[in-house]
Amino acid sequence: MGLQSWKAIRSYGDGGLGARLTVASVTVTLVMIPFMLLLVLAKLPLNPLDARVARDLHQYALAHPGVTRLLIVWTDVFGPFTWRLVVIAAAVWLWVRGARRVAVWAATTIIVGGLLGFVLKIIVSRARPSLPDPVALAPGEAFPSGHALHVTLGAGVLVLLILPRLPAWGRLLTWALAWLLVASVAYTRVALAVHWVSDVVAGVMLGVAVLAGTVAAFETWRREQGRKPLKPAIEGIEPEAVRTTRDRD
Repeated sequence: MGLQSWKAIRSYGDGGLGARLTVASVTVTLVMIPFMLLLVLAKLPLNPLDARVARDLHQYALAHPGVTRLLIVWTDVFGPFTWRLVVIAAAVWLWVRGARRVAVWAATTIIVGGLLGFVLKIIVSRARPSLPDPVALAPGEAFPSGHALHVTLGAGVLVLLILPRLPAWGRLLTWALAWLLVASVAYTRVALAVHWVSDVVAGVMLGVAVLAGTVAAFETWRREQGRKPLKPAIEGIEPEAVRTTRDRD
């Protein structure tokens, strides 16, 4: 590899930023694994909350087919594939526009988070609800919910990317809308009886943990580079990237 190629990688990757983000998200998740395993294993075969909510929502779904069809559309539109596509597209756009550090962060967050969710599904291997007259079906294991995980990751990444462009009131509104979206998607998975309540709670928790890990790693890296300290939840992931993309518009 030539000197220029090495310098380019250092410039765009900034000394292993992608590796640091990956390690941070995995580390945070490893800390959570014992808690999440206990959440399921300590209550097997089924805890009363999961059973009661699944039964009540299933009866409502059977009695209201119109609402059920709407929930199916909503959960499909905001499913994992959508969030992977949107975040990767945003990362590509940021990369082309010169905001390459942020592009690495966005792509790493959605990819590593999805992989961790997949691994946890295999480790826990929890069966999905099996109710009479199912209104929807889903393949694979139940815990944690991939839909809940990806909507948390995807919405979180997008909010943190656009926060620097928003006024104070807009930031509050955007966070509120993001959490409303997370709650709605999580609800559809339980209402359609393809997940237990604890599955979607774990999916959201895992998403928050991965976001917290990659954001903390990114902010630590920024400060080591001599950049001004930020509060990412308020100011966004990197306001400098906004100036970069605006200059190219």
